[in-house]
Amino acid sequence: MKKRMKKAVSLALAAAMVLSLAACGNGGGSKEGTSQAVAESGAASDGEVTLKFCWWGGDSRHEATEKAVEAFMVKYPNIKVECEYGAWTGWEEKQSLAIQGGNAADVMQINWNWITSYSGNGTNFANLEDYSEILDLAQFDQGSLEQCKADGKLMAVPVAMTGRLFYWNKTTFDEVGCDIPVDEASLLEAGAKFKAFNEGYYPLAMMEYDRAIFMVYYLESVYGKPWVENGELQYTAEEIQSAMDFMTKLEEAHVIPTIATLQGDMADSLDKNAKVINGQYAGVFEWDSAVTKVQKAIVESTDKPGQELVIGDFIKFGDYNGGFTKISMALAVSANSAHPKEAAMLINYLLNDEEGIEICGTERGIPCSAQGMAVLKDKGIGDALVMEANEKVLGYSKFPLDPMFEHNDLKANPDGVYYKVFGKLSAGDISSAKAAEDLMKGIDDCYNY
Repeated sequence: MKKRMKKAVSLALAAAMVLSLAACGNGGGSKEGTSQAVAESGAASDGEVTLKFCWWGGDSRHEATEKAVEAFMVKYPNIKVECEYGAWTGWEEKQSLAIQGGNAADVMQINWNWITSYSGNGTNFANLEDYSEILDLAQFDQGSLEQCKADGKLMAVPVAMTGRLFYWNKTTFDEVGCDIPVDEASLLEAGAKFKAFNEGYYPLAMMEYDRAIFMVYYLESVYGKPWVENGELQYTAEEIQSAMDFMTKLEEAHVIPTIATLQGDMADSLDKNAKVINGQYAGVFEWDSAVTKVQKAIVESTDKPGQELVIGDFIKFGDYNGGFTKISMALAVSANSAHPKEAAMLINYLLNDEEGIEICGTERGIPCSAQGMAVLKDKGIGDALVMEANEKVLGYSKFPLDPMFEHNDLKANPDGVYYKVFGKLSAGDISSAKAAEDLMKGIDDCYNY
C-alpha cells in the first residue's frame, strides 16, 4: 500500500457537524534567556493583534486552556486570542475543511496524523523552525520533532506522547465481587460474574474506534507484529478474522455490550454515558491523556458519587507486549495566519513558559517539552492518574503507530471504515471473515486512493 493524500472530506458531511464556540475573555524555558526573548518579541509587535485558537477535548481541558489564554493576554496585552473548542465528534471534519479552504485558526491543536493528511506536504501549516527565536524548540527531543515534519518542514510541535490503557471502576468490581482482569481467562470470568450480578452490568465498554485499537492491541499481543510497517499491512485475512471472532466472543461472554446497546444509551462518548458514570459499565480502554474526563465523571456522579477509577494491568492475550504509542497531539500554526510570530508566542507560552505550564497541567497529557516536565515535577503539578498511566504505557507498549491508522476515512463517526465494520459485525450483519475482508479493503482504499 502506497501512501497518498486523500481528497478533502465532503462539504455535505461537514455541514451537519456542530461545534461549540466560545470567546475567551481578557483577563520560562529551561534554556536561559528564552522567556526574555519571547517577552521582547511580544513587546515589539505592532499594534493590536487578534489570534484564533482552536482545540477539542473535555470540559477540564477547556477550562484550563481558557485560563492559560487569559493569562497570556494579561502578559501580552496587545494580543487578543479568540477561542473555539468542542468535543471530538465532528471536529476533524470541520477543521479539515477549514485547513483545505485556507480558513484555519491561527493556532490549531492537531492530531499527529493530520500532518500526513492535511499539511499539503508542507504547505498548509507554517514552518515553525522559522520562528525558533520565539518558540524554544531546544526543549523537544529531536526524534519527536522529526515526526512532525513534512517535506523537511516543521509543521507542528509535539505536545505529549500517549498510549491506551485499561481503566477499571474499582467500586463496581468490589460491589460485584470480581477481580480486575489481567488475562483472557479473568476477562471472560468477569463477564460471567457481571451478568450474574446484573444483566445490565458489563466489565468493559468499547465503541467502534475503541474496538479498532483494541483489535490491534490483541493481534500485536498474540503475533508480535506491528499493524502496519513501511506502508504495508502486516496481518493476513485469517489473522484479522481471528481478532474479529474474539470481538464477537467478548460480546457473547457479556464482557462488552453490543454496539446497538451502546447506541441506545444516547451518549456521544463513554465519559458522557450514564452507565459509565454510574458504574454499570465498569471498564474503559482509553488514552492516558484523556482519562481525566472519565475519572471526573464517575467521581462526580449524581447517583453514585465518589467511585474509584484505577489503572489496570495490560491484559495478556499472548507472549508479546501489544499496543502502540504515538504523539498524542501537536500545536500548529496555519500557513495563512496573518500573525505567525504571535501564534508561535502563544504555543511557546502554553508549552515552555512556567506560568502556562502550571495552568495547563496535564490536561493534554505529560509534556514532551523538557521545561514542561521540569516545572510539573518541581511544583508537584499534574493529575496523578495521568502521570502514572503515561509512565506505565510508555514502559510497556513499544509498537509504532502508522499515521494513516487515524485517517478520517477510517475512524470518522459514523461513516469511517472502523465504524461500519465493527458496527455490522456487532449487529450480526456480516461474518468475521467478511469483517476482516471489509477492513482490509477499506485500509487498502485509504492508502491507495
